[in-house]
Amino acid sequence: MSDRTIYIAITNHGFGHAARTAAIAGKLQKLLPSVKLILVTTAPRWLLECYINGDFIYRQRGFDVGVVQADSLKMDLDATLVKWQNIIASKDEIIAEEVAFCQEQGVSLVFGDLPPLATLIAEKLGVPCWMSGNFGWDFIYRDWGTEFRAIADWIGDCYQQCDRLFRVPLHESMDRFPVIEDVGLTGGDPKYPLDKIRDKFNLTQPKERTILLTFGGLSLDAIPYHNIDRFSDYQFITLDAHAPDLPNLVKALDRAYRPVDFMPLCDRVVSKPGYSTYAEALKLQIPIVSLTRSGFAESEIILNGMQDYGYHQVISPNLFFADNWDFLNLPLQPPRLQAKLATDGNHAIATAIINYFGAQ
Repeated sequence: MSDRTIYIAITNHGFGHAARTAAIAGKLQKLLPSVKLILVTTAPRWLLECYINGDFIYRQRGFDVGVVQADSLKMDLDATLVKWQNIIASKDEIIAEEVAFCQEQGVSLVFGDLPPLATLIAEKLGVPCWMSGNFGWDFIYRDWGTEFRAIADWIGDCYQQCDRLFRVPLHESMDRFPVIEDVGLTGGDPKYPLDKIRDKFNLTQPKERTILLTFGGLSLDAIPYHNIDRFSDYQFITLDAHAPDLPNLVKALDRAYRPVDFMPLCDRVVSKPGYSTYAEALKLQIPIVSLTRSGFAESEIILNGMQDYGYHQVISPNLFFADNWDFLNLPLQPPRLQAKLATDGNHAIATAIINYFGAQ
């Protein structure tokens, strides 16, 4: 099966989609070392290499917009609309270029998370298109008024041409997709010995007084780091290169280390609503303190999922940006449900791809 080639198109939005899709690709490569991986994304190569140990082809392309954002909470709807209009206007040229590339590479399966154009590329190429995700972009845009209605309709039409959707937990209905298969949580797993991380980053506090601050690839504007001065007996971890130098703030800037690698050492994760961070924390049963996020339809769904399945605390942006972090003194809330989420998403999707290759 050395000639089995998969073209993996990743939505052009932050780091979360790239991280969770690269985790699937890494599992696929581990189970089938002869597979030829093509990762198509605007996310940086170093991020993908955190999840994929072996070789892969890196094709730096973006086929959708996601949401244009200044940071993890602030959205620019006008800029998002203009970019989508430009993409749709040039879709024929994009499709032709990608089909030619795929033919040169011998691609036999297109996999997407979750750019709509992936289905049209696969159709023109004459191969199946499979996807994974917890929401479609049409679901996000339909809340944004009449200007986005035509784009949402076009995206929904594209998704109807997907041959197989692997629907991960914390999802909307995704009922535009004709074939849906539910799988467990996807995302990365810790890959370093905890003692090595403690030594490398001088983590001296016990787990119950260690907190991870992570807001994805877009980060946040003006995080009030000065508030951690009030918690001098705690140690905070951030991957933010712009964070100030503070005695109890560890700046983990080595790109080989991801948020998930630090989670087992932490009492809780402070974050914004986002599937990838939530999924990794829920898999490890690490409590989540989450800001709310207005205007993004996915947020309410995954916030509800977080409260159903994990220890949690939900805070407003006003509380987070206040001149104290009194919320850290409040008790965490237990999960509302006793049921547990399946955590086998990476393996289930990778196995399905391998079975497809074997059945050709």
